[in-house]
Amino acid sequence: MRYQTYALHNFKSIPQIERLSEEDLLNIEVVGSVLPFKTNNYVVDELIDWDNFREDPMFILNFPQKSMLPEDDFNRMAELLLSNADKATIREEANIIREKLNPHPAGQLEYNVPELNGERLNGVQHKYRETMLFFPSQGQTCHAYCTFCFRWPQFTNMDGDIKFSMKEADLIVDYIREHTEITDLLITGGDPMVMKAKSFDVYISKILDANIEHLKTIRIGSKSLSFWPYRFLTEPDADDMLAIFKKITEAGKSVSFMAHFNHPQELSTEAVKQAVQKIRNTGAIIRTQSPVLNHINAHSSIWAEMWRKQVELGMIPYYMFIARDTGAQDYFGIPVVRAWQIFQKAYTQVSGVARTVRGPSMSCTPGKIRVVGVTEIRGEKIIALEFIQGRNSDWAARPFFAKYDCKAQWVDDLKPAFGGDNFFYEEELAEMLLK
Repeated sequence: MRYQTYALHNFKSIPQIERLSEEDLLNIEVVGSVLPFKTNNYVVDELIDWDNFREDPMFILNFPQKSMLPEDDFNRMAELLLSNADKATIREEANIIREKLNPHPAGQLEYNVPELNGERLNGVQHKYRETMLFFPSQGQTCHAYCTFCFRWPQFTNMDGDIKFSMKEADLIVDYIREHTEITDLLITGGDPMVMKAKSFDVYISKILDANIEHLKTIRIGSKSLSFWPYRFLTEPDADDMLAIFKKITEAGKSVSFMAHFNHPQELSTEAVKQAVQKIRNTGAIIRTQSPVLNHINAHSSIWAEMWRKQVELGMIPYYMFIARDTGAQDYFGIPVVRAWQIFQKAYTQVSGVARTVRGPSMSCTPGKIRVVGVTEIRGEKIIALEFIQGRNSDWAARPFFAKYDCKAQWVDDLKPAFGGDNFFYEEELAEMLLK
């Protein structure tokens, strides 16, 4: 299949778009002027149910919806578009709205970017001791954009230093060499699988040639299996990309392909099934993850079906996340208690081989905090929590407790249980962030 993209400037050329009303089209244009919009012919032709597109999860996952913006912001942007305002005015208003949507959650810019020899590495994040994130400059886009994406500022034209990207492979090698605690390198984006195999191999070869003994695993964060499985089937360099995966495993490093699947529909096509097998044949392990999303997958039966299908295809369910406090969170977010209820009910519907999944987890400033469950202690109803990962690794697996709150959607909304003033990590975290 030949890859074809649709964005704000050409989405009306999609053959199925004639099913949409004028109001639908305006909604896409208004929201798409603020939040990034991009889809492709595979999503349009093979994933979306156009007979029921307004309720279809794949349509909502790709096409901006009116309620993804606050009403006043939507109306202001609609007014500008309908009055044919100039591009500069529209962009200025879009940036004002974007700034209100928390474009950099969890301290991505302030606290996660490390330095090497006094130089800030803007294409790197090193939040957790063993894991370093790398954003190659050629991978700062995706085959299609998820409307919930927490890295949505990567794909907008906001002013300022908001994009994570780096070209210099030598700096990556030098940083990993210096930090012997790093065992895992996560190559992310955007989506590194938009890169040509030749470009991707430049980084991989440099890393492998460095022969860094303490680096054990290379992770690849990608939505390509969902949005463009033909990347591994019919692209001119598909076999070359797969050969790179095999080269990594043959060099004695583990490859973890971190696949993003948000709904069972993404697992239904022959193309994705074939692509999964091709990747597994290289020796790579495919782990799956997704946030729990209102309007998309906020039901236990959907998650149970998704985990079962992933296991059937030889993938390992890995994470259920809670939608981050950024972008269209008001549209996609659900309370943490409801997220846990969905997780727990889905967990009971699958066998042990699918219970590798962890969650629901919030990737927040202090770390990855898992909602363990709701219970009662000494007559007080509480939410039990624990760190999966923390800025201080010693925080991991330590249970702590929050007051029961059926409306809280993020850790910042939760209060300590049993009359406490702060959670156990907060004082140390404040000191860490001042450094």
